[in-house]
Amino acid sequence: MRQRVPPTHRRFAREMRADSTKAENLLWQALRNKQLEGLKFKRQVPMDGYIVDFVCFDARLIVEVDGSQHAESQRDAARDSHFAAQGFRTLRFWNDEVERNLDSVCRTILLEAKPGTNTSD
Repeated sequence: MRQRVPPTHRRFAREMRADSTKAENLLWQALRNKQLEGLKFKRQVPMDGYIVDFVCFDARLIVEVDGSQHAESQRDAARDSHFAAQGFRTLRFWNDEVERNLDSVCRTILLEAKPGTNTSD
């Protein structure tokens, strides 16, 4: 079921896609076009009044790439709880973690998205 997204949220999400961080761009290059084991990710998606960095609806998985401004954020915790109540899991990675160890980040995403997957092959 599609949600009605207010035009301001849609516009803000579009602006965020155009002005993404280096870490978000790196991760997007790994996730786009079903490159990660065929998982379909979307980026900067407006959902329930929030804009999530990346989401895979089939796996019910949200991936956030955060800078230091998100450290111990009560707002992020409330948002994660909101989506957990809807059956979504949220993974959070620091910008520098994505930039320094993209392979490990992708492995973690894959393990969460496809719990039975063995990535050591």
